Amino acid sequence: MGDRKLYAGVKLRETRMKLGLTQKDFAAKLGVSLPYLNQMENNNRPLSAVVVLSLAQEFGLDVTELRTGNAERMVSHMQEALADDVFGDIEPPVADLRLAASNAPNLARAFLELHRAYRTTHERLASLDEALGQDLNRMGVSPWEEVRDFFHFCDNYIDAVDRAAERFAKTSDDVETAAAAALSALGVTIETLPSEFARRFDASTKTLHLDANQTDASRRFQLLLQVALLTQNELLDATLDFANFKTDEARDIAKIGLANYFAGAALMPYEAFLQAAKDTRHDLEILAHRFGASIEQVSHRLSTLQRPGAKGVPFFFVRVDQAGTITKRHSATRLQFARFGGACPLWNVHSAFETPGRFIRQLAETPDGVRYFCLARDVSKPAGKWGAPTRRFAIGLGCDVQHADQLVYADGLDTGDPKAFEPIGISCRICERKNCHQRSVPPLERKLSVDPNNRHLLPYQVD
Repeated sequence: MGDRKLYAGVKLRETRMKLGLTQKDFAAKLGVSLPYLNQMENNNRPLSAVVVLSLAQEFGLDVTELRTGNAERMVSHMQEALADDVFGDIEPPVADLRLAASNAPNLARAFLELHRAYRTTHERLASLDEALGQDLNRMGVSPWEEVRDFFHFCDNYIDAVDRAAERFAKTSDDVETAAAAALSALGVTIETLPSEFARRFDASTKTLHLDANQTDASRRFQLLLQVALLTQNELLDATLDFANFKTDEARDIAKIGLANYFAGAALMPYEAFLQAAKDTRHDLEILAHRFGASIEQVSHRLSTLQRPGAKGVPFFFVRVDQAGTITKRHSATRLQFARFGGACPLWNVHSAFETPGRFIRQLAETPDGVRYFCLARDVSKPAGKWGAPTRRFAIGLGCDVQHADQLVYADGLDTGDPKAFEPIGISCRICERKNCHQRSVPPLERKLSVDPNNRHLLPYQVD
């Protein structure tokens, strides 16, 4: 674990509570005294080598999580927030940030929430089109944003729900058959007929209506989603209680999100899917065929493989519509997406609409110097009948370039050549690149100089 003393009181306490043990019982299993455990949980003393070894042997804990879990991720978030110009030359040492993340995680989250609120307010005021679409008297977090942030802070991985879905999938060789049997046991009748609803459940008659025009993958997913809502209600509610959402709307949205999570995890069980992803080097088409899922579902699932002790490649996943608006976003990487407006126009996800049915590869570098391998493809969702509109989206999947060798799609790309990486940003309003030929609006809080006698890429210069 290195020479630096390991203070992980929050993680130690979370582990004990997850196991449902009292301090006395936990101390006995770790082979330490009760006062010593209490001191470690309160970060008054570091974890000893004996305790770390016991955590690994007795409870199978991935000890690397003690350093690289929530605290390290929170440190990364605080470093990004403190890079904002609003803080000027304030640069707290990383050791101070680690101390805050480990000893006062709620305070650290409050700091991040305050900075997020500041940026949100600033961007809303800076953009008229966004301001017109927002209630200016209500500057708090929307329920949708609150749910998105919940999944983000969980690394888009919900352990209890994921493992429950995996257990369910193991009850049968065919997960669709298992889903139908589970619903039948509850007295639910399944009808598959053409419908304007992908899924509609009539609780009074216990009838589940599935649209016959949707794809097989979508039908399986909707079937499993209904299984989650009817058979996993206590688990979903317990998870929602832990999240402590501020509004009923956020809780309701999150419940659907958790049910969707269960459906995806049952369709693509963790251990089997992770192994298949490694074996195929993350070939999306092979994985989609093997698990009876869509390419979008497979891409989304890849972004959730963050189980402690059995992590997959940390991916980001995003879906955009033809207007460039981000409609889905999840990230287990440092890359985060713009909360308002569209994604950077230099990102390959936009090019996917121009080449339907093809995967588009890109090596990209963000303003913070981090380099990524990015994959994009268009996905179409036909309505299944004449005259109904086809919904078109593009999905983006990517990871830090250090993991690119684990993806079949990166073969042949020179990831060691700095010139091969295209400069991209998050959104124009917060991107600091001065000479971008695709810039749509000036960056926030940067002075502009305008010379009527000179015109370069932009009608102004960013100082």
